[in-house]
Amino acid sequence: QLQLVESGGGLVQPGGSLRLSCAATGFPLDYYAIGWFRQAPGKEREGVSCISSSGANTNYADSVKGRFTISRDNAKNTVYLQMNSLKPEDTAVYYCAATPYPNCGLATHVYDYWGQGTQVTVSS
Repeated sequence: QLQLVESGGGLVQPGGSLRLSCAATGFPLDYYAIGWFRQAPGKEREGVSCISSSGANTNYADSVKGRFTISRDNAKNTVYLQMNSLKPEDTAVYYCAATPYPNCGLATHVYDYWGQGTQVTVSS
């Protein structure tokens, strides 16, 4: 059974940076495309970014393009989300998720495995 654990969240000032990690156990991560999602209080969970199983293809929500970068290190069974120029509206619980399809998308329903989430708070 694939299990995902997110880390790297925290409190950061506007304009700052954080790097989130999604570590997998139980199965080689390179079989899965990985997505990052976030959910703010009172809002629906939304797709932020995703990366194909090979790492060759990535996708970003318009709200984070140019600020966030997704990457993966299959040898370490880990996917990263580098978040720069953070804004207060980026505040949310961030989740990573895995789908056995090789290509990725930002719709939640295609993902079968989810982590427990990590809180990101952007505030001065």
